[in-house]
Amino acid sequence: MNRTFFDKIKDSRWVGLDQDEYDVFGDGTVVLKAAPGHSPGHQVLVLNLAKSGRIMVAGDLYHYPQERTLRRPVPDTEFNVQQATASRVMIEDYLKRTNAEIWIEHDFVANAKLKKSPAYYD
Repeated sequence: MNRTFFDKIKDSRWVGLDQDEYDVFGDGTVVLKAAPGHSPGHQVLVLNLAKSGRIMVAGDLYHYPQERTLRRPVPDTEFNVQQATASRVMIEDYLKRTNAEIWIEHDFVANAKLKKSPAYYD
């Protein structure tokens, strides 16, 4: 490995992601939202697309849609069950307030229906 590739990183600008939301471009199109519990610092990604609308990529906040629809408790294998539970409550409120669609990556049925490259969402 050539360590000189990392020289510029040492002095580059960085952003602490220990806040509730971080608007990446400052225009609301790409937002990182805190959802800790599954792992320390776990986040979800919220995209606000011109045609597709607001989409939340859930990461590991949920593993299957039934965890939402049946209001299943957070698995006890999460890093912090209390944080994960609180994050789910907060995210559900956010989804209602913003009318965002949530994508659960572990949902094989929903994932199969998503566009795949070279198709895209805009």
